[in-house]
Amino acid sequence: MLYYMIAVLIIALDQITKWMVVKQMELGESIEIIPNFLYITSHRNRGAAWGILQGKMWFFYIITILVIVALVIYIQRLKKEERWLGIALGLMLGGAVGNFIDRVWRKEVVDFINTYIFTYDFPIFNVADSALVIGVGLIFVLILFEGKTKKEHN
Repeated sequence: MLYYMIAVLIIALDQITKWMVVKQMELGESIEIIPNFLYITSHRNRGAAWGILQGKMWFFYIITILVIVALVIYIQRLKKEERWLGIALGLMLGGAVGNFIDRVWRKEVVDFINTYIFTYDFPIFNVADSALVIGVGLIFVLILFEGKTKKEHN
C-alpha cells in the first residue's frame, strides 16, 4: 500500500505543479530561481526525453500502459524485505502515470524545471520525469549493492 501512496503523491504533486505552470505562465516564459542554474520555464513536449519521437502519441500510449501494468504486477509480487525496490517502483509508477495523464488530456507533456549544469542547458523536465529518474537510479543502486552483497557471501 505504501508504494501506491508514493505513486499517488507523485501524481498529485506532478499535476498540481503542471496546472500552476499552465495557469500562471505564458508558454516560453521563464522565471529565474537560482541565477545561471535553475529556472521555471513553461515548455511543452509532444515527444519523449530530449524531445525525441515528437508526435508519436499512440506509441507513448501503448508503451506507457504496458509499463504501468508491469509496474503494478511487480509491486503486487514484492516481498516485505524488498521495501527499497517497492519505493523505486512507486516513484516510477507515479512518474509514468503523471506524464500519461498529460498525454491523454493535453496531447503534450508540460515541462517546467529548467537547469543549467556547468553552462549545459539540460532539457526541461517535470516532477514526473524526476520521479522516474530517481526510481530508475534507485534500482541501479539496489542492483549494485545486491551484487556486492552476493560477492561478500560467496
